[in-house]
Amino acid sequence: MTSSWARTRAHTGWELRLLLRNGEQLLLVFIIPVVLVLALGLTSFMPGGIDSAISKVLTISILASCFTSLAIATGFERRSGALRFLATTPLTRAQLLMGKSLATAIVTLLSAIVVVLLGITLGWHPGGSWPLAVLIAVLGCFTFASWGLFLAGALRAEAVLAVANGVFLALLLFGGILIAPSELPEVLGVVIAFLPSAALADTFSLILIGPLNNLNLLLQPVAVLMVWGAAGAILARRFFRWE
Repeated sequence: MTSSWARTRAHTGWELRLLLRNGEQLLLVFIIPVVLVLALGLTSFMPGGIDSAISKVLTISILASCFTSLAIATGFERRSGALRFLATTPLTRAQLLMGKSLATAIVTLLSAIVVVLLGITLGWHPGGSWPLAVLIAVLGCFTFASWGLFLAGALRAEAVLAVANGVFLALLLFGGILIAPSELPEVLGVVIAFLPSAALADTFSLILIGPLNNLNLLLQPVAVLMVWGAAGAILARRFFRWE
């Protein structure tokens, strides 16, 4: 009998092949982050230059791929009946969600590698711990993927399209990515700091811009990501529908 992990691994591979054959996904995951690095890192628009741009682009890439793109693609798979077909297989709801999340995380991490290599080519000198940065990226992927799958499984495809794009734009502009919470009025900055987008951008900035001498600075943003991720996973597992 096929084990639970074997089914999850097989579905992850299938989802990964679909993502890598999707031209729109490749544009979102690879081309747009490269353009953003060039736009933010080589212009005076972004204070801090290339050092600040890399942490922000990594956050945008994870948000776009693991939340917006995943939610929209899964929502339309529900509408087309593709998920209904998968429901006839031994694949469980939890295995489907995990497979989609893992495949999206793998593609997003490949995108992150491209962004990092481009940043180094442009003169970026990263600091901090690389293993810690990878763990934070995985946590960010999990957090946003859980909410993307919850959205895709709870709403109609057209509503998913509108809400996912609206949330993406709202978090991009007002979620602590392009403008750090510390640069906003105090009350507003405190509230925005508890958003997962701000927490991920803040964490990447602390790890990648310079040496991290005080790990306690990571406690709040990491806790914010874990709480949002756990809440999204619970909601996705509870409310995700095959059709």
